[in-house]
Amino acid sequence: MWLQRAPARLRRPLAASCGLRGGPFPAREQLDSEGKHQKQICQVVLDHFEKQYMKELGEAWSTVRDVLTSTLCWQYAVLLNKFSYSSELENTLHLKGYHSLFRETLPYIPQSLKCYINRTPERFPAQKHQIGKLKEYYLLNAASLLSVLALEIKNGERVLDMCAAPGGKSIAMLQCAWPGHFHCNEYDSLRSRWLKQTLESFIPEPLVNFITLSELDGRQIGDLHSELYDKVLLDAPCSNDRSWLFCSDIQQATLRLIQRKELSVVQVQLLRSAIKALCPGGSVVYSTCTLSKAENSDVISHILNSCSNVLPVDISELASVVSDEFSLLAGVQPHEILVLPARGRAWGPMYVAKLKKM
Repeated sequence: MWLQRAPARLRRPLAASCGLRGGPFPAREQLDSEGKHQKQICQVVLDHFEKQYMKELGEAWSTVRDVLTSTLCWQYAVLLNKFSYSSELENTLHLKGYHSLFRETLPYIPQSLKCYINRTPERFPAQKHQIGKLKEYYLLNAASLLSVLALEIKNGERVLDMCAAPGGKSIAMLQCAWPGHFHCNEYDSLRSRWLKQTLESFIPEPLVNFITLSELDGRQIGDLHSELYDKVLLDAPCSNDRSWLFCSDIQQATLRLIQRKELSVVQVQLLRSAIKALCPGGSVVYSTCTLSKAENSDVISHILNSCSNVLPVDISELASVVSDEFSLLAGVQPHEILVLPARGRAWGPMYVAKLKKM
């Protein structure tokens, strides 16, 4: 796997390396009435979300809040690895009550992409990283796959995963197709090592050597690799709602909430760079794991209003197909999806939008 590092002049602090995606905060835990570990809520963050999301989501927020603040009802999907397929594993999942996430088919949902979910919050045991041995499955939030499906990757295409760590979406893309050129970028060096380990755990050695791994500032990729890619996935650094709610450092949480308003600026810069990296006719999928309108639809609207060579792409068919398994916000534009966590369907938050470069 070839590693390209950013020039020293580009290696400056960026939201993606400040914990704004996955959250760097340790979470305090306490025991519930049944002796199970329940993470403690950060009241400062919850109060902030209450004010913002009641305004943006209305009555839907109360249901979302109940799910987000109760970790014991969170669900985990099991993404099978086609490079280390196990029929025994698939049988075990069926016996435990899991069913396929994709009950309907679309032209861009390949049979090789297999993901199983369960209506109960049971978490399937994770597999440890073992050098030289491929993992059979990856645990993830099922809503993460929507951005991958929206991208509609085909064999032989040139694909960029701009903010790729920890690697779940990269793994999912490689279950769908094998790109002619696959570039996984992660600016933060620690997260980049995590990404590299993930790829090595799921992709066989002859193939993993054809993946380019870089540590570039995503805002510079458009200039460095102008009009190179057919497809770009920008899973942007964002105010990860799930993680932020359980921050154990109140001062740090308060600082992050203050810095939150700056995130959309970085997201717009990253999306502009992604568009510049696309060849004409190529498409970009923008995704976040936050409910924030400022980081979601406002970012897309800003790009559509300021870039004459970009058009929205209708993904409402995808939304319709997955609506049985995901709770989706009604009234969004045809080019976007917003997954709202709900009981029994505790996936998300996840925002997905698709654009095409003319």
